[in-house]
Amino acid sequence: MSAEFTLVGTSLRERTTEATRDERLQASLARAIRHFARGREAAFATLDDGDALRRAARRMRHEILADLPNVLERFADRFRANGGHVHWAVDATDANAYIAEVARRIGARTVVKGKSMATEETGLNRALEEAGCTVVETDLGEWIIQLAQQTPSHIIAPAVHLDRYQVRDILETQAEPGRKLDTEPERLAAFAREQLRSRFLAADLGVSGCNVAVAETGSIVLVENEGNGRLCTTVPRVHIAVMGMERIVATWDQLDLLINLLARAGTGQHLSTYTNIITGARRVDEADGPDEVHVVILDNGRSDVLGTELHEILNCIRCGACLNVCPVYRQVGGHAYGWVYSGPVGAVLTPLLARREAEAAELANASTLCGACMDACPVSIPIQDLLLSLRRRKAADAGAAERAGWRAWAAAWSRPLTYRASIKAAALGRPLSRHAAMAPGLRGWAQGRTPPTPAERSFMQRWKAGEL
Repeated sequence: MSAEFTLVGTSLRERTTEATRDERLQASLARAIRHFARGREAAFATLDDGDALRRAARRMRHEILADLPNVLERFADRFRANGGHVHWAVDATDANAYIAEVARRIGARTVVKGKSMATEETGLNRALEEAGCTVVETDLGEWIIQLAQQTPSHIIAPAVHLDRYQVRDILETQAEPGRKLDTEPERLAAFAREQLRSRFLAADLGVSGCNVAVAETGSIVLVENEGNGRLCTTVPRVHIAVMGMERIVATWDQLDLLINLLARAGTGQHLSTYTNIITGARRVDEADGPDEVHVVILDNGRSDVLGTELHEILNCIRCGACLNVCPVYRQVGGHAYGWVYSGPVGAVLTPLLARREAEAAELANASTLCGACMDACPVSIPIQDLLLSLRRRKAADAGAAERAGWRAWAAAWSRPLTYRASIKAAALGRPLSRHAAMAPGLRGWAQGRTPPTPAERSFMQRWKAGEL
C-alpha cells in the first residue's frame, strides 16, 4: 500500500465531534446544500421523465461494467490511433511515477491542474513537487484549498466548507503587501482570474481529470464551469489526463445520456458551462492545442471490486448528489470522512480503495441507511445496501466477546419467554439505567448520546389492562 492511502490520524468520532461544534462550517454547509438541492429539483423538473432516464443510465452503466476490459481496450486503441499515449496504472505510485517521468522528460517546471479527484486520490501534487515542479490548482475551489493546505470537502465544490471571509483571508496571501481584498464573491473570483492567467501561459504541462471517456472515438470529455479545464488542456505543450478505469462509455449515445444527468444532479444546471471534448493532440493545420496528449488509466483497487457485491459503486459518475442529501454529510462536512472521497459514496469507496484500513472501515457506520442517497443518485446506486455489505464485513472481523454478546441478545429476543423476561428485568432496573452507559462495551456508544430509560410497564401490559 502506498503512502497516499494514509487517512488522517484521528477517529471518525473525533472528527465528527469537532465538525458539529464548528458553527461557521454548519452555516457554510447549509447555504451550499440548499442551493444545490433547489437547483437539482428545478433541473430535473424540466425532463419529461427523469426517473426513466435514471433507470436507462443505470442499465447502461451495468452493461459497461460487464464488458469493461473490452471497452477500455477499444478506447486505448482509438486513443493511440489519434496520436495519444496510454499508460495503464496499477496503483497510485505507478500513476504518479509515469506523470513525473513525463514532466522530467519535457523539462517541465510549472504544472497547471484542472479539477481531478483521481489525482487527489493518488497524491499527484506531492509527487510532482518532489520531481522539482511547481504545481498550481486552477479550479477556484481547488486553488483556495491548495493555498490553505487543505483537502477537498466536497466532490464538486471542494471549498464548500469555507465562507467568503475565510476565502478572502486565504486569497490575500497571494496579493501584494498591503492590498486588501473585497469579500464579494465576484471580486474574489476576478482576483483569482488575474492571478491564475499568467500561470497558464507559463506552464509546460497541463494535468486534468476525465469525467467520461468515449471508446467509440478515443475521446476524453471534461465537464466544468470555469474554463480553467479548457486552458489546462490547450495552452501547455503537453496534456495528461488521469481517469479512473470505470469512467468510460462505449458510444456517443451513452455519453449523451450521462451528460443529460450529470450537471442536473450535481449543480442543478441543464448543462455545465463548458463541455470539452479532446480527441488527440494538435493537428498540423490547427493553431492551438498540445503537442502531446497522454491518458493514465487508473486501477488503484478498482479491478478488485469488479464482480463483487460492491461493484455498483463503480457506476458512480462523481456528481456529488448523494452528499447534498445525506443527513450525516450535511452535519459534518467532507473532512470528517478522513480521505479524498466524502459523503455516502466516500463511505463506500474509502474502505475499498484504502484497502479496508481500520480507520476507513468505520465509515460504513456514518450513515442512517435512509436511502436518500439512492433517490438522489442519477444512476440509482443502492448505496445503503453497499454500506450494509461493508458493515457485514466489519462484523465478521469483530472480536469473540462482541460476537458472543450479539448472539446472546439474538437468542434472548428470538423467543417470547426470554424476550418478556428481559423487558421485565429492564423495567426493574430503571433506577440504574442512567449508569448503564458506564458499563464495559457501552461507553463508546453512549458518548454523545442520552441513554434511554426503560418504561415502567411494557406496551403489552398496558394493552391488556385496557389503557391503550
